[in-house]
Amino acid sequence: MITGEMKNKIDRIWETFWTGGITNPLEVIEQFTYLLFIKQLDEVESTKESEANFLGVPYVGIFPEECQQYRWNKFKSLGSAEEIYKIVLDGVFPFIKNLHQDGDSAYSKYMGDAIFKIPTPAMLSKIVDGIDSLVLVDTDAKGDLYEYLLSKVSTAGTNGQFRTPRHIIDMMVQLMKPTPSDVIVDPAMGSAGFLVASQNYLRTNHADLFLNAGLREHFNNDMFHGFDMDRTMLRIGAMNMMLHGVENPKIEYKDSLSEQNTDHVKYTLVLANPPFKGSLDYEAVSADLLKVTKTKKTELLFLALNLRVLKNGGRSATIVPDGVLFGSSKAHQQIRQEIVNNNKLDAVISMPSGVFKPYAGVSTAILIFTKTGAGGTDKVWFYDMKADGYSLDDKRQAIEANDIPDIIERFNHLENENDRKRTEQSFFVPVEEIKNNGYDLSINKYKEIEYERVEYDPPNVIMERINKIDGEIVTLKDELMKLLDLDL
Repeated sequence: MITGEMKNKIDRIWETFWTGGITNPLEVIEQFTYLLFIKQLDEVESTKESEANFLGVPYVGIFPEECQQYRWNKFKSLGSAEEIYKIVLDGVFPFIKNLHQDGDSAYSKYMGDAIFKIPTPAMLSKIVDGIDSLVLVDTDAKGDLYEYLLSKVSTAGTNGQFRTPRHIIDMMVQLMKPTPSDVIVDPAMGSAGFLVASQNYLRTNHADLFLNAGLREHFNNDMFHGFDMDRTMLRIGAMNMMLHGVENPKIEYKDSLSEQNTDHVKYTLVLANPPFKGSLDYEAVSADLLKVTKTKKTELLFLALNLRVLKNGGRSATIVPDGVLFGSSKAHQQIRQEIVNNNKLDAVISMPSGVFKPYAGVSTAILIFTKTGAGGTDKVWFYDMKADGYSLDDKRQAIEANDIPDIIERFNHLENENDRKRTEQSFFVPVEEIKNNGYDLSINKYKEIEYERVEYDPPNVIMERINKIDGEIVTLKDELMKLLDLDL
């Protein structure tokens, strides 16, 4: 989480945008991201140059000799604000827009219509100084920065622009354990948080994949897929993936729920937090999704989409609002029956309502299932997450209580969960019991509360105690009246 000095620095940069006339939050984020990207591009280049020098091997960088002045550490030190403004406007910005000139990459597609909107040299100089002071040493820091910026979007929760917290994304990725051969998709990708976390997991846990030419090619070109309908988010997502070393992710402008999305049986892993609210063009919704669940609710349609786009054996971890678990409408029941009866529902992880604060207070859960097309659900693992390492109020301050390590450990060793009682935080529920309860997947339907027996004193003892207290009150009142010389 962004806290303390870093938060203050970002707030000051945001205020500079605001007072300079850029007041649309998404435009602020977009312009902020361009400059942050330019800075990090130079940092990545410097790191690779140092590594090449250390190893004594030649290195051909992304900045040709004639473009060295476009590097952050070069232009930030120019003498005047006017010089900085001119080189960024006429040189640096066109340079980053044309980094991938083949026109086929996600980066080139969504940077093509990018516009530099900072209006004055003085404003740019102040923002450059502010961004230069930000120390973003790792992926988490960059992810937290994006999360904090997007928390400032006043329309968050209405148009679906709010972000999934970084630690929740990481938890889901660790639960699903992406493999070097997976084909991963986020059909509502936003700034590509799930894709970035997946590639981080693979670099950490499967570093040897880069020694295999075929797997390396797959990683850079065919593994990561993301769709969104907001071109700002697509630009941010493309820059995000490029900065994390994925050369050509398949990031596309696409309404995932519409007929234009023709993906069928294509992916092996879905990681998603689809929008729960916002506008939906019902007439454009794909007919085969409506066959599974006839509804206007996007959270139900996205689950149907996951089933359609996954290959047999493919897995899905998707965040849904609690209503999906127990909703009584025909559409709600249809999608739950489809997952339970015709596929394999693996787990339901209930999360506390504060997880998405400060920009949304909705209660949510993570549904984990495997597409089989032929059933396979015999029992479902439930977990009642009570704490995620942060306070569940708008401040979201770090605390000690955190169930996430326990969730990951238990999910990775489900064979040890069979004897857990319903009074504990996690337990199995047989599929027949779920069916008998109308396919209700809310944990409260199955969790048992252990009440402690309280022993009270006999009534005569309690009355004696009350009479004694009454007597003491009368005595104290009499003493007080004497002190005040009152005669009532």
